[in-house]
Amino acid sequence: MPAPTTPSAPERAAAVPPVPRARRRAAASRLLRGVGAAGSSIPLLALIFVLAVLLAQALPAIEYNGWGFFTGTAWRPGNFYADGVTTNGVAHPPGADYSVWPLIVGTLASSLIAMIVAVPVSIGAALVIVERLPRRVADAVGMLLELLAGIPSVIIGLWGALTFGPFIARDIAPILANHMPNVPVLNFFRGPTGYGEGLLTSGLILAVMIIPIVAATTRDLLRQVPLLPREGALALGMSEWETARKVTLPWIRSGIIGAVVLGLGRALGETMAIAMVSGAVTGTLPTNLYATMSTISATIVSQLDSALTDATGFAVRTLAEAGLVLMVITLAANIAARILVRRTSGTALPVGRGI
Repeated sequence: MPAPTTPSAPERAAAVPPVPRARRRAAASRLLRGVGAAGSSIPLLALIFVLAVLLAQALPAIEYNGWGFFTGTAWRPGNFYADGVTTNGVAHPPGADYSVWPLIVGTLASSLIAMIVAVPVSIGAALVIVERLPRRVADAVGMLLELLAGIPSVIIGLWGALTFGPFIARDIAPILANHMPNVPVLNFFRGPTGYGEGLLTSGLILAVMIIPIVAATTRDLLRQVPLLPREGALALGMSEWETARKVTLPWIRSGIIGAVVLGLGRALGETMAIAMVSGAVTGTLPTNLYATMSTISATIVSQLDSALTDATGFAVRTLAEAGLVLMVITLAANIAARILVRRTSGTALPVGRGI
């Protein structure tokens, strides 16, 4: 009787049924979905983490400052060199009294000035680049826009403090202040023009910083508008302005809103440039367009060093509360923009009343 033979390694491998290709594809697909889900959750987790840290740090300041933090105008850190006192279980320097309302006004007012100046200039520049300039010139101007967007904010702030601000105070602001009608509603545009630091300079510096962002984004959107609708509008007798207003811009309306929100986010959170040109004055509301002021982010960066010397830690907790307010403002602006984009993107026809 012959002895049983042992199968060789190739024979054993051939005897094992191969893994179906569909099963391998399913496993790869599950892995890809898992990696994608993990990656997409990182921004949300980071946002929750930042909010949680700010809230945890700011809770004692919220308890001590109360609603007066949003209604008063004082910004008095108190005496850091005296022994701390305790109020309602919260340790703080004697005489500490904070209010973020002037900083909120400065943040919103400077951003509003920036958006009023930057949005029409950016959209107009994008239209000229796409529809008027030769291709080579348009590419060169677009490259300059992108380079301008990459300039560090501290460089723009230095330019604003040394050159642009004094120019505004010497040659532009006096014209506005002296020729504005003397009526109560326009008194905000009158008054002393200062020396180049203040609300107007801050708003214009912010406009310079966000124009490249909005213009470059709008330019890329305009290049995606189909040629046929524009040519059809011109063939129907519309002028080039009417074509841009009723066809081109409505076609990319939601994209323009997104670009404007990007610029607004940059304006709300800008720190170094505003700290250098605003005057960094806390505890008072701007009395006219040229008065010195400060924003939330500029105040945080300018006062953090001294706040760290507070032995009770209350000054840092108050800055955390101010940062929490700024984050809420930014999130509210983004949520409002998302709602607006959803409403405008649901329109059926690209030809309409325009923006």
